[in-house]
Amino acid sequence: MTTQHNRGYSSYGRSKSRFGAFALGILLTLVVIFAGAWVYLKYGKPPVAVADKAFPMEAQIVHVPLGARIAREVQTPPFGTSEDVYEAGAKMYQTSCASCHGSPGHDSPFGRWMYPSAPQLWKKNGSSSVVGVSDDPAGVTFWKIKNGIRLTGMPSFEHIYSETQMWQIALLLKNADQPLPDPVSALLSGGAARADTPTKPEGTGVSASKN
Repeated sequence: MTTQHNRGYSSYGRSKSRFGAFALGILLTLVVIFAGAWVYLKYGKPPVAVADKAFPMEAQIVHVPLGARIAREVQTPPFGTSEDVYEAGAKMYQTSCASCHGSPGHDSPFGRWMYPSAPQLWKKNGSSSVVGVSDDPAGVTFWKIKNGIRLTGMPSFEHIYSETQMWQIALLLKNADQPLPDPVSALLSGGAARADTPTKPEGTGVSASKN
């Protein structure tokens, strides 16, 4: 009886010892991984500049949680499209978006040098026939306008525009592949912005805005 008890105790002791060694191995491995990561971030050359090569699968890793979050929170437009909606959206787009995302017939001169590069929302995507984000539901574009996207340069407009205004921009971009009314096209081309540019009255050195 004593012999069996001793054997059982010895077996238990060996199992406990093996588990302790296994746990210690895991702990040491984690320490080495975190120490190596810190050394790389401190003394290495991680991709922090726009021109740097991205981490392997960086885009895929970012897009998975982004897509899942949008899918959970996406909304449907509270109103439909009209020329008034397009005009309002075009005014705000020209003011806040065109500098990065371009306008019809004109790419942004520096949007391509952002990381990731800012999509040009009035041209076809590579070999695809899709113009900008016109294949996305308006609710997806609205979410991006409202919340922004971290580490991309895309800001949140939640505290700049009202929800109605953000929907107007989203609905405009949803229909970027459709013919737009002439006044809307003129706004997007910068016609209204040029008309509002301060001018100097003749004979004075003081600039005045056109009313």
